Amino acid sequence: MESQDNIIDELRDRFGGLILMVQPTADNIPTLWCSRENTLDILTYLKDQAAHPFRMLYDLSAIDERRREHRENQPKSDFSVVYHLISFERNTDIRIKVPLTGASPSMDSITDLWPAANWYEREAWDMFGVDFSGHPCLRRILMPSTWQGHPLRKEYPARATEMGPFRFPLDKQIREEEALRFRPEDWGMSSHTESSDFMFLNLGPQHPGTHGILRIALQLDGEEIIDAVTEIGFHHRGAEKMGERQTWHTYIPYTDRIDYLGGVMNNLAYVLSVEKLAHITVPDRANVIRIMLAELFRVASHLVWFGTFVTDIGAMSPVFFTFNDREHIFEIITAITGGRMHPSWFRIGGEPCYSGLPDGWDNLVRRFLAYLPPRLKEYDTLVMKNAIFKARTQGIGQYTLEEAMEGGVTGPGLRACGLEWDLRKKRPYSGYDQFEFDIPTGVHGDCFERAVIHLEEIRQSLRIIEQCVNNMPAGPYKARHPLATPPDKAKTLHDIETLITHFLGVSQGPVIPSGEACISIEAAKGINSYYLISDGDIHAYRVRIRAPSFAHLQMIPALARGLMVPDLLAILGSIDYVLADVDR
Repeated sequence: MESQDNIIDELRDRFGGLILMVQPTADNIPTLWCSRENTLDILTYLKDQAAHPFRMLYDLSAIDERRREHRENQPKSDFSVVYHLISFERNTDIRIKVPLTGASPSMDSITDLWPAANWYEREAWDMFGVDFSGHPCLRRILMPSTWQGHPLRKEYPARATEMGPFRFPLDKQIREEEALRFRPEDWGMSSHTESSDFMFLNLGPQHPGTHGILRIALQLDGEEIIDAVTEIGFHHRGAEKMGERQTWHTYIPYTDRIDYLGGVMNNLAYVLSVEKLAHITVPDRANVIRIMLAELFRVASHLVWFGTFVTDIGAMSPVFFTFNDREHIFEIITAITGGRMHPSWFRIGGEPCYSGLPDGWDNLVRRFLAYLPPRLKEYDTLVMKNAIFKARTQGIGQYTLEEAMEGGVTGPGLRACGLEWDLRKKRPYSGYDQFEFDIPTGVHGDCFERAVIHLEEIRQSLRIIEQCVNNMPAGPYKARHPLATPPDKAKTLHDIETLITHFLGVSQGPVIPSGEACISIEAAKGINSYYLISDGDIHAYRVRIRAPSFAHLQMIPALARGLMVPDLLAILGSIDYVLADVDR
């Protein structure tokens, strides 16, 4: 990555005293504070005027600062709004933070600058009550429209035991059902023109093509889609709020349920951020084990995506084939971790079991490496060369590279537009720089090329897995760090102080030093990260989950306008998303 001093000096030269403060962070991402009045000017410069601009709004979130004790090198505030930007040309990120005061904080909207800001600002309003003036439709997005309060504020209870018993009387049921009624005028839509009336069609929330509980309200002129409104939040279960109540270790199983097809990849993004906060260095053997399992889950996720996508187009057989293929992966995962889809196996500082791997693991993996490539050739013949599949996907659901970057698209969807960008290559983590593999790219950014990219990524993952098997290093499988590894058993039996240390480390977990860290990984569906804030406690002060699916679903209206309803089903299938990843 480019030296962070370059962009800091550049902004200081341009804006001088408008930069309130530079904040050091554990992840070394340039982090600058500016006042709310100057935020739009600074963000506009970074996106449109800088020599190597920050084209992507990677994330936008908020923090309730009112109970935080360790805030060195930060201005006073009740709330903070955080903008996380990416420059692909510089291969670097920047974090702009804005201090806000009062019980009703407000900011200017940046939806005119980045279309992706629309949902992120709605989420910040929904969860924290931050008002964004100028937003086209600032309303709840993850919570029901009738919800009272802002759940990620610190005064809001985090456990059901802190709340009264749930009641759902008939009058409340009627109000909730009425609130679900779609009213076009609420979204700036017209129900008719001078010559014709529009029809409004609910796709979902229980439609097989939405792959979960997702509602898309379509504005139709005949069969042509004029506009669409995507409603999410049906799967929301407070994953970020739970991160504030669980200890650093006990939160790991919750991460598995974010992208529930990604398995240990969810663990990886989280534990890397914790390890960065705690200054823990993981040994080589643990890193290679992590890479091997992460790539196995990438293959499993892509296989499920491919099979269900082809089913959405109208072919039934491939989904049975790909799910059968995935069972071979789960055989390996079960043998190594004891779990299947949600093994919750990665740990802070390394892996949990003796030597990190059981006897015979390599034979299982080699058998799978021999099994899958012929199957992929069958899928090329059966699906990718099929004339019907091509007709339904080529030229459908296209977006340009500029549209993808401004929409926050990452992963296979971004690479399908022609950008050779993969964090495993551009910013290698966990030792990916020691592996040989290629980054597949497309040209047109349509449904067909997204399928091409996914299949080729499976082949590249198999290359990485084979290198893991052939070059698995010896040595320790976990870090010898007091925050990651309990004391030796013999020492705990020798003196009471060591026994107490062991007991506290196991029962309440480590106390992570105060600070902030966000480590991004190339997950199966795109870039995933956990922005963690520690206040020097046994649990996080703030857990921000940046899930790729959230940004991807926001692209649906732009992709669907002017097409037919069957085309929308192809678009939904081609967008690699999981609704638990969207709603968290």
